[in-house]
Amino acid sequence: MRVVVSGGAGFLGSHLCRALLARGDEVVCIDNLVTGVEDNVAALTTDRAFSFVFHDVSTHVIVDGAVDAVMHLASPASPKDFTTIPIKILKAGSLGTHNLLGLARAKDAVFFLASTSEVYGDPMVHPQPESYWGNVNPIGPRGAYDESKRFAEAITMAYHRQHGLDVRIVRIFNVYGPHLRADDGRVVSNFILQALRGEPLTIYGDGSQTRSFTYVDDEIRGFLALLDSDYVGPVNLGNPDECTVVQLAELVLELTGSGSKIEHLDLPVDDPTQRRPDISLARAVLRWAPEITLVEGLGRTIGWFQTRK
Repeated sequence: MRVVVSGGAGFLGSHLCRALLARGDEVVCIDNLVTGVEDNVAALTTDRAFSFVFHDVSTHVIVDGAVDAVMHLASPASPKDFTTIPIKILKAGSLGTHNLLGLARAKDAVFFLASTSEVYGDPMVHPQPESYWGNVNPIGPRGAYDESKRFAEAITMAYHRQHGLDVRIVRIFNVYGPHLRADDGRVVSNFILQALRGEPLTIYGDGSQTRSFTYVDDEIRGFLALLDSDYVGPVNLGNPDECTVVQLAELVLELTGSGSKIEHLDLPVDDPTQRRPDISLARAVLRWAPEITLVEGLGRTIGWFQTRK
């Protein structure tokens, strides 16, 4: 296959590019490096099956030659980005999705949308199945990301219904692993770096809020399973093992051997209190479930960050 990956120099995108190349696909990586990092794909540039295009997908996208799949991952996705670059996020989810849907339609390619568990907002149903419509504040500080993805899902399904475009939609829950941005404000990278530096681990609120953490290799395996299937989606890909933020902090301290203390700060507005996927659909349709434990995945991630110090 020849696959276009938008956001290919980002955390998830760079792992996806490597996985596609490893199975023999050709990859066209598109990224404007707003949050992506060239180093994430530097090792891939010697592969003749890989090409990098510096481009903002919120403007018209042109790719020469045949394309079999367009995988749209381009979007700033960390809590820090929600308040600093909300308009870029909204453009990536709206204009970017529209442009890449147009590319997929013109090339008669499969369109794959990387959506998010954020479409569920602060959920009132637990765990969250794909049938749940969500509890989202469209004008809150997280609204730029949440609504950009909800719109992206809506326009993707509109292209599917009106134009017969072959589409896939995945809803991603918290993913972690090597190549996380050090300054992106996500809880895993925050805790690991704070622990390695001997700084206090900052927990927002009392730390009883829960998340479900999926190691990146498991997530990418799910992406490829969905891409290769004939299932439209949306389908949740996440870890059904729920973990409180306090538990995560204590585990990071144990694995790093750090003497850092835990510090509590005010809880951000609209921060979800619970987040855990119902993955019954992924198990049934894709035969997918996460395999890497949190302890194993955190160990690998900590080791990667230690090499970056």
